[in-house]
Amino acid sequence: MTLPENATQEDATSRITRILTVDDHQLLREGVNAIISTQPDMRVVAEADNGLDAIEAYRRLRPDVMLLDLQMPGIDGLQVLERVKAEFPDAMVLVLTTFSGDAQAVRALQLGAAGYLLKDGVLTELIHAIRSVRSGGKHLNIAIAREIAWHLDSDRLTERECEVLTMAAAGKSNRHIASGLALSEDTIKGYMKSIFAKLGVSDRTHAVTLAVRRGMISI
Repeated sequence: MTLPENATQEDATSRITRILTVDDHQLLREGVNAIISTQPDMRVVAEADNGLDAIEAYRRLRPDVMLLDLQMPGIDGLQVLERVKAEFPDAMVLVLTTFSGDAQAVRALQLGAAGYLLKDGVLTELIHAIRSVRSGGKHLNIAIAREIAWHLDSDRLTERECEVLTMAAAGKSNRHIASGLALSEDTIKGYMKSIFAKLGVSDRTHAVTLAVRRGMISI
């Protein structure tokens, strides 16, 4: 990097975007790091392959940008995001994930993510996304933005409805779901009716398929 005549090495260092990459797949981290290494004003300062290590690394290093996967062992990316933003409100977190569902993206943005990027767009979007969030802007993958816009007026499933549908996805009957949640079978039927109405479906299979695709539940 070429410095102005009156600049110091410390000035140059202060302009470098320090990045923490968090993903449980080593090959993905290596690929992301290779892309970042092509930029003279960016540097990966640490990596983490699970949520707890990610939080500790952020506390210790206070990077400029955290690249955060959502699906990881232990605590997931949304929990990491929530904890980091609670402790460091100014944290710049760019979610980097395979989940294209609008529900996951909306939840991440509500928790304070500065951007949401799909892994299949890493080669074309990553550097721009990092620069955008580093400068205080936002970055939202266009496919995700369309999904959010498409479902903007639809009702979201409640936490309890997601729990019920997740158990249904595991093959449990209304009776077994009711027993597991210490509720009546009629209450579970009521939840299922509400779920069907919100998702615009008429059976469990379609409800589960759509909820998984939108990132409302995982199986």
